[in-house]
Amino acid sequence: MAAAGVAVWLVAAVVRSVEAPPPEDVAVVSIPSPLHLDDAVNIFRARGFDLLLADAATESARGDLRSARAFPNPVATANGGHSFTYDPQLCDHPGCSSTSVSAGLSDQGLLADFLIGKRRLKIDVAQQALAAATLTREDAERVLVATVKQQYIQTVLARVLVGFARETARSLGETSRLVNDRLRAGDVSEADSARAETAKLEAEQAVDAAGQQLAAAQAQLAFLLAVRNQVPTFEVDEQLPSPRIPPALAGATPASLVALAEDHRPDLAAAAVQERGAEAAVTLARRQRLPDVALTGNYLQEGRGQDAIQPPTATFGVSLPLPILDRNQGGIAKSEAELRTRRLLREKVEAQITTDVRTAWAAFESARARTERSQAQLLEKARRARDLVVYQYQKGAVSLFERLDAERTYVAATIEAFQALADYWTSLYLLDAAVGTELTP
Repeated sequence: MAAAGVAVWLVAAVVRSVEAPPPEDVAVVSIPSPLHLDDAVNIFRARGFDLLLADAATESARGDLRSARAFPNPVATANGGHSFTYDPQLCDHPGCSSTSVSAGLSDQGLLADFLIGKRRLKIDVAQQALAAATLTREDAERVLVATVKQQYIQTVLARVLVGFARETARSLGETSRLVNDRLRAGDVSEADSARAETAKLEAEQAVDAAGQQLAAAQAQLAFLLAVRNQVPTFEVDEQLPSPRIPPALAGATPASLVALAEDHRPDLAAAAVQERGAEAAVTLARRQRLPDVALTGNYLQEGRGQDAIQPPTATFGVSLPLPILDRNQGGIAKSEAELRTRRLLREKVEAQITTDVRTAWAAFESARARTERSQAQLLEKARRARDLVVYQYQKGAVSLFERLDAERTYVAATIEAFQALADYWTSLYLLDAAVGTELTP
């Protein structure tokens, strides 16, 4: 009895293994460590989700073009029948039969398409759609590569801030220990000790917050790089790159950048192609008013000879719908409305280009000014003031309040300098996307 139960269990397990769908293959995506900016861009271009979706849309448009180029298949018909009230035995001549056969062939409007030009117009519409899909894919790459670069800079900034927060926490920890030593010696009050301990704890809180921001930035960057499972451990550059003005921006003005964008932006080119496709669709819709003429050939026979019910007969003809009630007025109106829409969308893209370029240029100019000021003056002066106050406090020349205030000023100035440098690069990448070409070599 136990053996029978085991056998039943084995059979059921085999059935379940056969019927169960195979597990999906989940690609394990790795990220090199350290991850550099060029590596991140190359990985995104190879496997980014949105680029793969854009590739699929392009392939779909390519399939539509193949369908438009295909010739209609001819239609062959064959029939057989029987005449129940006819007796071929009563026929005086040979060849009589109660069985009928017929066959037919139609070109499905192939010849008429060549003469009218509908097939050519369909191909033109499909070609414009394929060109638009290709340009749309390029535009997605334009926007998303800039997004990857900006996210990479934000991840580097988060790592830099983590290191700076740890450095600040160590500095304030040393100050707290020094205050406690002085408290035991009776040189400071308990209030100073509590104040120093509070500053140290706040710095430790900042370390944890910076670590959480780094983890979030890494997760977002990994998502852009198409990580489909657990985010792998990876490091980015330790420092933000030094600011440098690309040669392409030497002497640049918003007007010159707008003109450059009009020559390079794929979305504007795609809008122009879509407008031409809409024009071709209007022509096709108007041509659709002409009926599709189909050439037909038929053969019919029931018996042979003069006394046959239907002697062997071949007929040729044409078939066409009469364009009396429906002359494709709705299709024409719809295609004309689509053409107006495409023209407005192209004009909207032109206006958007101007807005994008001027907005990005203003952000770049502001970030450049803040970066130059913070790197050349603000950061150095704040660091110098902090170091002097720390030295004076160790010698007992200044109060704890002055020591902590100098530390807070230095921390705020340093974070502002790091943020300004990150804004410089993100605004530059935003300007790349606005112009439609990489300005930074």
